[in-house]
Amino acid sequence: MKVLQILEGAYRATLEEQDDPALWITQAMRGAGGEFNVLLRGNAVNYACAAQDARGLRLGDWSQSQPPDIGADLTRLLSSGVGVCAVFEDVQQRGIAADLLRPDIEMIRRDALPGYLQRFDQIWHW
Repeated sequence: MKVLQILEGAYRATLEEQDDPALWITQAMRGAGGEFNVLLRGNAVNYACAAQDARGLRLGDWSQSQPPDIGADLTRLLSSGVGVCAVFEDVQQRGIAADLLRPDIEMIRRDALPGYLQRFDQIWHW
């Protein structure tokens, strides 16, 4: 069964858990033999940026000692065979320049989404 994980909310629980729960569960289920793809849309297209570094994050007197590393999480997903793509128009709307994007994440236009979504047996929206 092919499952598409659509991530729209970005950085959910990354302070408490040090990773995005949707990316984490996708990696865990892929490790158990599941067939997954990830579609980044809305604010989650920020995950497609190559240079992210949350080290030095402070909230008042508190410092994050184990910051999230979304880039490493995506690298692990991609190396395990999970396809990752992002909605091109969402990237543009946020003013993210093409040279800031990871080259290993495919861009998909919004008008191509219906055909893309038909390739999957289940779609989970986070």
